[in-house]
Amino acid sequence: MIKELIIDSSPNGATIALLQDKQLVELHKEQISNNYTVGDLYLGRIKKIMPGLNAAFVDVGYEKDAFLHYLDLGPQVQSLLKLTKQVRSGGYQSKLLDNFKLDGDINKSGKIGEIVTKNQLIPVQIAKEPISTKGPRLSSDLSIAGRYVVLVPFSDVISISKKIKSNTERNRLRKIIESIKPKNFGVIIRTVSEGKGVAEMQKDLLDLVSKWESFITRLPTVEPGKKVLGEIGRTSTILRDILSPDFQHIYLNDPDLYEEIRAYVQNISPELENIVRLHKHKEPIFEHYGIDKQIKGAFGKTVNLAGGAYLVIEHTEALHVIDVNSGNRTANKENQEENAFQVNKEAAKEIARQLRLRDMGGIVVIDFIDMHKPNNRKDLFDFLRAEMALDRAKHTILPPSKFGLVQITRQRVRPEMNIVTSEVCPACHGTGTIRPTILLLDDIENNFNFILVEQNEKGITLSVHPYIEAYIKKGFIFTRQVKWFFKYGQWIKVKSNPAYQITEFHFFSSKDEEIKL
Repeated sequence: MIKELIIDSSPNGATIALLQDKQLVELHKEQISNNYTVGDLYLGRIKKIMPGLNAAFVDVGYEKDAFLHYLDLGPQVQSLLKLTKQVRSGGYQSKLLDNFKLDGDINKSGKIGEIVTKNQLIPVQIAKEPISTKGPRLSSDLSIAGRYVVLVPFSDVISISKKIKSNTERNRLRKIIESIKPKNFGVIIRTVSEGKGVAEMQKDLLDLVSKWESFITRLPTVEPGKKVLGEIGRTSTILRDILSPDFQHIYLNDPDLYEEIRAYVQNISPELENIVRLHKHKEPIFEHYGIDKQIKGAFGKTVNLAGGAYLVIEHTEALHVIDVNSGNRTANKENQEENAFQVNKEAAKEIARQLRLRDMGGIVVIDFIDMHKPNNRKDLFDFLRAEMALDRAKHTILPPSKFGLVQITRQRVRPEMNIVTSEVCPACHGTGTIRPTILLLDDIENNFNFILVEQNEKGITLSVHPYIEAYIKKGFIFTRQVKWFFKYGQWIKVKSNPAYQITEFHFFSSKDEEIKL
């Protein structure tokens, strides 16, 4: 499987596209203004205790108070609160936890009012970004994620990813971490650490310890409701979590981000440094690699499949509904069952991609085409599970019901990626009527008067539909273009764009930037 990462950087942030075998499977938007990213650590202030919910609302500087449930406090929250109080009062000077005495774990079935009080300060971590009308969801069971390991303060437990099957490898990794981890810190060993040496593991762990020290350093002076320690950017997070030898290329269109990502890749996987490439074409990066077209085809209400079948995707407040339709695929009575099975498999593969691509979370209900053979229903369920295995979000899939419905619950930690694919008609601007075509050239020349005479622009280009370009250049000598040259005293370039409507036109400066009118 060939993986590529295409990053379109703009002043407002970056859009990150993950391709597998040239097909778009994930799309992420990292906005500069988005201050609430999963993994960020804040110093929160308890605003309100809700005994009925066994939860508290916490001020982390967001317009709406964040939500902290008792079960998200973490077993060692008493130790966290004690450390926070001591550090902010100057009573604890060490940056690590070597000399810190841990408190006992809290009761799993306790009440939140027994642990925290109104206006109390508590370090919290963003577990879910603000979604819709809800504020962020928090956890005070802090952890700091790295490339190979995750650092968990107030614990001494070493956990190993279940995906590492070899007992020999699990024991080797455990011994490495036991020999280098600091006291009173637990460590989760990630799947990607399989086969890695002591030096790589130690470097990753030391980086995380350094981040914890930064957290302790800032804790005494940071104001309540402010960020104490930020997660790395979304681009680097994706690279940290999924970068593997399967990656062929990482393309970027911003020189500064290029240097940043290249340095980051060199740091975590030096052998992959050369896959980072700077996009130097004039054509926009997403257009050059065909991503714009894939986005338009994948984010609509109706998603067409290669064999003629299609999906209809509906979103409600409570859940997402996906209906599978066979479309123009027909079959005689003898092979209806087989046809339904093939369409359902094709749909299952696309649905697994759509869930990742749109980052759909919560409850998803899929209405597959009815199949009568139990073996086919089981094979479809197994096929869907195999396709969903590539999904990094936690999810649960229930077997098909007797009505052919499959239910999926999928972890939601960020707002769903929702892109409007329908466009306002550029000719009528949504009104259903257009300007008289006989006045088109008059409109163009009126704009020339403004751009060339009043604004004194030089070297402009007029972009029009190919039919209009042919009309403007019609003639041997005295074309409309030549007449404009004598009228305005400069040569006006005319180029065609087949994507334009018949009456659509745009002006571009000598720097190839559109002139907004």
